[in-house]
Amino acid sequence: MAEIKVPELAESITEGTIAQWLKKKGDQVSKGEYVVELETDKVNVEIISDYDGVLTELLAEEGDTVKVGEAIAIVGEQGSAGNDQNTAEAGRETESPDEPAKHENGSVEGQNTENNAADQSTNDAASERIIASPAARKLAREKGIDLTKVASQDPLGRVRKQDVESYSPEQKNNQKPAGEKNEAQKAAPAGKSDDDSRVERIKMSRRRQTIANRLVEVQQTAAMLTTFNEVDMTAVMELRKKWKDRFYEENDVRLGFMSFFTKAVVAALKKTPYLNAEIQGDEIVLKKFYDIGVAVAADEGLVVPVIRDADRKNFAEIENDINELAEKARTNKLSLKDLQGGSFTITNGGVFGSLLSTPIINGPQVGILGMHTIQLRPVAIDKDRMENRPMMYIALSYDHRIVDGKEAVTFLKRIKELMEDPESLLLQG
Repeated sequence: MAEIKVPELAESITEGTIAQWLKKKGDQVSKGEYVVELETDKVNVEIISDYDGVLTELLAEEGDTVKVGEAIAIVGEQGSAGNDQNTAEAGRETESPDEPAKHENGSVEGQNTENNAADQSTNDAASERIIASPAARKLAREKGIDLTKVASQDPLGRVRKQDVESYSPEQKNNQKPAGEKNEAQKAAPAGKSDDDSRVERIKMSRRRQTIANRLVEVQQTAAMLTTFNEVDMTAVMELRKKWKDRFYEENDVRLGFMSFFTKAVVAALKKTPYLNAEIQGDEIVLKKFYDIGVAVAADEGLVVPVIRDADRKNFAEIENDINELAEKARTNKLSLKDLQGGSFTITNGGVFGSLLSTPIINGPQVGILGMHTIQLRPVAIDKDRMENRPMMYIALSYDHRIVDGKEAVTFLKRIKELMEDPESLLLQG
């Protein structure tokens, strides 16, 4: 027999959630074949089997949290070892409690043993009614713990492995045992509260929990401030209109606004290097590379894949990278490498119609640029003329601990200048 364990994923990932078992108990598996999908706080990864055989036992259920290095399944060679063990365990569990055990000399145990067996049978029957994961049942058997006395932290009353691990006979009286929770659960169907059936409860995905925790953490640890400016998009729109057909023919990708803003951000970061940095302890780490994160709204939540070495890429290469990363995000195929190491982030709420916002920094970065919807607004051309121009508000949120207002305003002003004279971006290295 062999164990399938959660492999090392990345330095910052220590645990994940079982999203979906791709194989069932009793299925034949081959070495290198995917058996389970694991949801981490960044991406979903599929774990393979390192062995040939039969999946004899699942040690975790869908929704369970598992740690790196933890065994989550058992593979038996041709299923024999695992099946023999399961059969033996099943035989022990189905032994009649009324049948007295015999000593080696053939004598029958007395009345006390029969009473103990009857009591154990009652406990076993009660435990079987408890909803518990296989891993929890296995651990409870090993420790001799009665599952009916284990308090569950699961909102549905299911006992998990961690509940058994944290069990102690002195658990507080105000904690309801799993059995009582299950009875309450029968009275109140899943997704409904006890006193109001007009609500639905949905468990947050691991990614959504991580997003929530990190956004709160940034607001609590960074001295975040936002400054604004506006850009006249006339010149960019005219340039796109002039070159879009030829650009597509030569590069097989459409020319969008994001490549212009990415090039402008790189140029502005070179002028204000403290926005391309992070804080580590009492040190400021200035980054000499320009890996620009682009926020993408996926079904599972916001992700920020990274365009590597954006300063060395032309418009077509940047547009290709953006399209590929966005497609990976939509199909849940982003790798950890795609998400790690960004030095600055751009987010475009304008695609959803946002007129103005204050984006939250993507820690440990110290700056994020927010783009917004393009709106025709009257603009004073000079003291005598007004024109309707396609205008966009842009916002820079920054960590005031190391970025001063002068640098933040300089950065946004530089973005504005480059976007209103987009041909000058060709001169930027």
